[in-house]
Amino acid sequence: MEIRSFLAFELPDKIAKIVSLVSEDLRRLHPDIRCANPHNIHLTVLFMGSISGDYAGPISNEVENICSGSGPYKVSLNGCGIFGGRYNPRVVWIGLDGDIKRMADLRDSLQHGLVPFGIKKESREFKPHLTLARFRKGFRPGSRLEEFLRKHHALSSPVCNLRELVMFKSDLNPGGAVYTKLNSWPLNG
Repeated sequence: MEIRSFLAFELPDKIAKIVSLVSEDLRRLHPDIRCANPHNIHLTVLFMGSISGDYAGPISNEVENICSGSGPYKVSLNGCGIFGGRYNPRVVWIGLDGDIKRMADLRDSLQHGLVPFGIKKESREFKPHLTLARFRKGFRPGSRLEEFLRKHHALSSPVCNLRELVMFKSDLNPGGAVYTKLNSWPLNG
């Protein structure tokens, strides 16, 4: 059996509350914006894609070994923007600040350690962000989107600690993705 999965950090409460408020603000803009459920928003470290259920145990062991050498990560929210440009927006995101370089090192270690399980290395630089929404094809931005982006451009939050890496299973349904927590590893290094 194949499991569509990824490794991510759940958001600390102080950050999750701010993200939820910004998400609510975004929902009011336009029906062609598909907003993520605020409870599903997380910081993805590594998308693993479809993995064999037979690999779940060995992958967990490898992730545990890697996480055991890493301590918690300090992060805070840092701005809001869009991918795709103002005239052809695809995604609304919230940026992050903090221990980003260390987190990129963790992602690289995970990629290297999980290659034997068929997980492909990401060639792009690690740029952590939170995906708030996706635009439906043909969406025409207007002044309300510009106003939203101006309002949240300098978004920030208190600095919080990420203390646990989580493996999620992702099931795609017509109503959106459903995420199930499969395993987690504390960052005690």
